[in-house]
Amino acid sequence: MKKQLLLSTLISLGCFSAFAGENEVFPYDLPKQKPSQPLSTAVARNYDNYLSPKQELNELYSLFKYTELKGFDYNGGDGTISRRDPSKVIKENGKYYIWYTKRHTQEKPVGLSNAHKATDKIPSADWDLADVWYATSKDGFTWQEQGVAVPRPPKPTIGWRSVATPDILKFKGKYYLYYQGFSEPSGLTDNDCPVIMSVADSPDGPWIATNKIVVPNGKKGEWDQNAVHDPHPIVHDGKIYLYYKSDFDRIRGSKDRPHASRMQGLAIAENPLGPFKKHPLNPVLNSGHETSLFPFKEGVAALVIRDGNERSTIQYAKDWVNFEIASVVELMPNAAGFYAPDVFTDTKYGRGVTWGISHFTQPSGWENNHSILTRFDTDLSLDLHDPEMKKHNNKYSPELHYSFGLSAKQKQRIAEQNK
Repeated sequence: MKKQLLLSTLISLGCFSAFAGENEVFPYDLPKQKPSQPLSTAVARNYDNYLSPKQELNELYSLFKYTELKGFDYNGGDGTISRRDPSKVIKENGKYYIWYTKRHTQEKPVGLSNAHKATDKIPSADWDLADVWYATSKDGFTWQEQGVAVPRPPKPTIGWRSVATPDILKFKGKYYLYYQGFSEPSGLTDNDCPVIMSVADSPDGPWIATNKIVVPNGKKGEWDQNAVHDPHPIVHDGKIYLYYKSDFDRIRGSKDRPHASRMQGLAIAENPLGPFKKHPLNPVLNSGHETSLFPFKEGVAALVIRDGNERSTIQYAKDWVNFEIASVVELMPNAAGFYAPDVFTDTKYGRGVTWGISHFTQPSGWENNHSILTRFDTDLSLDLHDPEMKKHNNKYSPELHYSFGLSAKQKQRIAEQNK
């Protein structure tokens, strides 16, 4: 590697013009393996960082295609019914199961900045005053809502205000739901919510809440002191690898740091009930808004969604800890819950995924703030070859681009500059 960098530097300085000879010119037919000749940093990275030098042949590159789900009512989209943050999809008893955050309130959310106006009837956020519900499906497109899986416990038990962002684990014949427990309306303070859980012998319940913190917030001054979000358990090496997200580096009311940084960590336990030990290299992902991972080959793949320098990427960690960018993608699913049949089998060679359930937030704007569940299909699988999913160079309409137009404040600034 040092030799190659030296040669590249010397060539760029004109010290070795002979390297531009016939045998050293990059070939027309893209080599499948990294050539031994001197390469620019970018071309070397094309071989070193990705599973294939071409998108079409990269098993961790894909489009995402969306389908509206049948079976869910949203009260005309008035903001009083919301479904969001779906779990992984599992298949039991001949049908698919998902769990999700459902809010059904008399009023729509007032917003985080108005959290002081929230009551026991009025939510502050889309996930406030919510319970964990579940639904089943025969085909993954039409769903039948089955009811509440985990209700809010009575005050002052953790989660009395809201239980949200569930994910499912199947381990040694039992089922475990991990979720966040809120004890105040979101937006009042930066002190967020720990991970709590419920246990059942069947995916249909009944679910017995442990009412104990499974993964606590970090100590004061640590990156996850205020938040342990989106618990995402996978069975690996006979243990439970639970990935999570945290928000940090934000000072409420500060002009310098008004927005949080979001990164992802890992906690490991031999028993679903814990204790979970946080990995010493946390955070293990430097970007991403939600946790969405699946076993792939010897390691684990992660969708890195929305936030951070490495957003809109799919990353891969052969050792389950140290992630590298495997592809750059478009239109990623938010809060993706995959159907990954080998996610709990302790597989030694993950086969990948082809579909799942995610959500859209504010489908009709902030005025009627709520979320809806949707299906997405993809080809991130070793067992599927779908050339349509490997296309790129997608073009989007002018109308879509104009929808991201200048704000009134920006237009005013430009008008003043032009005076």
